[in-house]
Amino acid sequence: MKSFEDMMKELREIIRRLESGNLPLEDSIKLFQEGTELISQSHKKLNEIRKKVELLVEKNGEVVPEDFDPEK
Repeated sequence: MKSFEDMMKELREIIRRLESGNLPLEDSIKLFQEGTELISQSHKKLNEIRKKVELLVEKNGEVVPEDFDPEK
């Protein structure tokens, strides 16, 4: 899977091209579809990252390793 930053870069380029108004309708539709897929992938990536952060942060805000076991 692409990095979040790469997806955002691609999405900005798609938006730029769509906003130019110089594309045939079929090309615009194709780019729109690519953009919506990138948005979906970006949401998935952000959710993955959010879950990792939640695992690393305890309630008191201290960062702990993912495999931290308070019983050890």
